[in-house]
Amino acid sequence: MFLKIITAKETLEIVSKQWCSSKDFSALSGTGKNTTLKLMSDLRSKLIQENYYLPKNLLPMKEVVAYLKIDIPYLKKVSDY
Repeated sequence: MFLKIITAKETLEIVSKQWCSSKDFSALSGTGKNTTLKLMSDLRSKLIQENYYLPKNLLPMKEVVAYLKIDIPYLKKVSDY
């Protein structure tokens, strides 16, 4: 199975959500199922240590964007083409 590389516009559509699912995380990170679940588990553990209360299988999109170091201003700039 090949992962689809998403465009800047598609990335912005995903990051506009409040919560990040494993499907969203996989698309943003470009990783497969196993790596996605491992990365999400690592981030979830970190957030729980910081006293976050998280719904099952969801992460705050703000934290995912920071974790993956997604450059929102750059994506906005290039998606206007």
